[in-house]
Amino acid sequence: MKDYYQYPAIFDIDDDGISIFFPDLPGCLPCADDMQEAFKNAKEALQLHLFGMEEDNEEIPPASSPLDIKLEKNQVLVMIEAWMPPFREKMMNKSIKKTVTIPRWLNLLAEKENVNYSHLLQMALRKYLGTDENNTYHFKQV
Repeated sequence: MKDYYQYPAIFDIDDDGISIFFPDLPGCLPCADDMQEAFKNAKEALQLHLFGMEEDNEEIPPASSPLDIKLEKNQVLVMIEAWMPPFREKMMNKSIKKTVTIPRWLNLLAEKENVNYSHLLQMALRKYLGTDENNTYHFKQV
């Protein structure tokens, strides 16, 4: 797993916006209304796509040389960079919603005591799993 990637992206500019295509990464297809948004969306999509491939243990292909890419009318070739460590950190710390089931009497008692379910569940899981909040990659490295 690398920390830095750089891939060529084709910006296909049309009257109704910009379609973005990464020749080396099928399925990574962001779009935008203008060039500023196109660069932002391309970077975000590239990071998300690469993160997903890492999570799925998929082989990440090497980037094509920009010299080998042929463009059509209204297309521009740009290089998009992805610095993965801060993006991985962001994704690993992203909150997800879980539904839990508890007896009604326990819920009434917890509400009476103003229990913060999310905080309590996080603390209990950390204790049960023998980890702490600084160990964000505990399961990723296994």
